[in-house]
Amino acid sequence: MGISLVLWGIFSPIAALMAFLITYAEYSHHYTDRGPAIREALRTAVFTFVVFMVFGVAIAFILPRFLK
Repeated sequence: MGISLVLWGIFSPIAALMAFLITYAEYSHHYTDRGPAIREALRTAVFTFVVFMVFGVAIAFILPRFLK
């Protein structure tokens, strides 16, 4: 269980960073100012981080119970 929490702790920020970069690149085409594009990209990155962490922690606790 410990290794899966470490893996989720590593891959969740990477997923959030990638979501930020993709969203920022896309929204920068639609907004003339950088502010709204960065705000939307940050919102997407935070949401992605939370979703990956919640699912990762849930899987880390549930999966070992099914594998016994």
